[in-house]
Amino acid sequence: MSEEKVPIYVRKEIYEKAKKFVEDQGGFRSVEELVEFLIEEATELESGAEVLSKEEEEKIRERLRDLGYL
Repeated sequence: MSEEKVPIYVRKEIYEKAKKFVEDQGGFRSVEELVEFLIEEATELESGAEVLSKEEEEKIRERLRDLGYL
């Protein structure tokens, strides 16, 4: 079953950072997959659905910073 998709626009420099991250780090098959993961993580943090340790939270923030989102 296919999920409906919608476009999301980001600055080209952020896209290029994300693309390099995907190519260098692995773990994600595409920039789209990375962005979906980050949005899911960020929205779960906001809703309090998942309790993360301070170390896990810092790791996520560091990844977002490295990608230029923070």
